Amino acid sequence: MKKIQVRHDIQYDNSRMKGSLFLSGIRIVFQLSFFQGKRSKKSRLFALLSFSPIALALFLRIHQTLSPERSFDGLYFFNNAILIFIFQFLILVLTLFYGTSISTEDLEAGTWAYLVTRPIPRASIVIGKYLSSLILAAAIIGTGLIVSFLILNLESLARISIYGYLIKDLAVLWLALMAYTSFFTFLGASIRRSVFFGLIFSFGWENVIQYFPGSTQRLAIIHYIKSIIPLPSSGRFSFLTFQLEPTKPAYAVLALLGISLFFLVLACLIFIYKEPRAED
Repeated sequence: MKKIQVRHDIQYDNSRMKGSLFLSGIRIVFQLSFFQGKRSKKSRLFALLSFSPIALALFLRIHQTLSPERSFDGLYFFNNAILIFIFQFLILVLTLFYGTSISTEDLEAGTWAYLVTRPIPRASIVIGKYLSSLILAAAIIGTGLIVSFLILNLESLARISIYGYLIKDLAVLWLALMAYTSFFTFLGASIRRSVFFGLIFSFGWENVIQYFPGSTQRLAIIHYIKSIIPLPSSGRFSFLTFQLEPTKPAYAVLALLGISLFFLVLACLIFIYKEPRAED
């Protein structure tokens, strides 16, 4: 009886040790990756790209100032110009290069051997780098989204209700970044020339299949994103809802969370059982 108890205690201690090593590995890799990522040329270039929504918002605001006789609906222009640019271009570009680089940047920099010889589970490496990329992308794109929102809604900043749209847009942004970064992490870990195939997916599949009628459009990640973007009921035409047959918001959120978890787990399994190689 005592031998069984001792064996059980040893197994329990081993599982606790593995769990502690797993979490500490995520923290170490996250800190290292985040510090290197925010100083990289890639992040600086993306930070400059994040000024595009701000520049577009300023253009629309200046145009309205020069033509005061025309009505100006800040939320309408924000949804039909800024959000379209962010969700159908900017997010795809950032998550593609951040996600695919998770599996290749250490190989190209020659630091992969350093990582895998450390007593850190490979899954911790993937998750730590994934979280780093996710937060960097959220900071870059979120800044452009917030500033452009404030510029286009200057007359309404005293209304508390308007900030509900901003908070919901930021929540949708986070879910979109989770799903796309997870998918591109898997893509980068599973195939060579992942950037090339990622571009085909982003600006081919995602930008075409969403306009197919019926359930076919549910095969695109952007469909679930559009299904939960908060849109004011202005009665005017909205590009975001064009041909959209929305999924119920609760199901759309679950779908985005499921996509994020599914592809992240697949990427971890690939890293565990397959020796990654640099792309050709």
